[in-house]
Amino acid sequence: MIDDLYSSDVLRLAANIEHIGRLDAPHARVRRVSRLCGSELELDLVIDGGVVADHALRVKACALGQASAAVLSAHLRGASLDDVTAARDGLLAMLKSDGPVPEGRFTELAALDGAREYPARHQSVMLAFEAAVEAFTTATETTTRLTG
Repeated sequence: MIDDLYSSDVLRLAANIEHIGRLDAPHARVRRVSRLCGSELELDLVIDGGVVADHALRVKACALGQASAAVLSAHLRGASLDDVTAARDGLLAMLKSDGPVPEGRFTELAALDGAREYPARHQSVMLAFEAAVEAFTTATETTTRLTG
């Protein structure tokens, strides 16, 4: 059963997180920490025309948190708030209420299907997508204030 949790797909994703670092002038910078396991994630985000134009991550998490962050980071550019929110909600439903694997641009979240059986790992898996929704909302408010 533990092999399902730390599958080769999870380990491959965790080892290949794109867009690591910081941005010089993000519209939003969000830091999230899991109180349960101590996983940490920081996300810098730039929004242009209602979609993600640029982003950077810093991640200190278990392989599951890293894999989730890798899926987010690989497919975040060009995503709208609706895309990111749907992925977050779909991932939560997959983990908590036996929902289907999220579809669309974040379909690689299927690799984390084994985490359903491990509620103590859910916060770490959700961290990146929760941070992305928060950052997107903050960035949208910031750009609206600057241009409005």
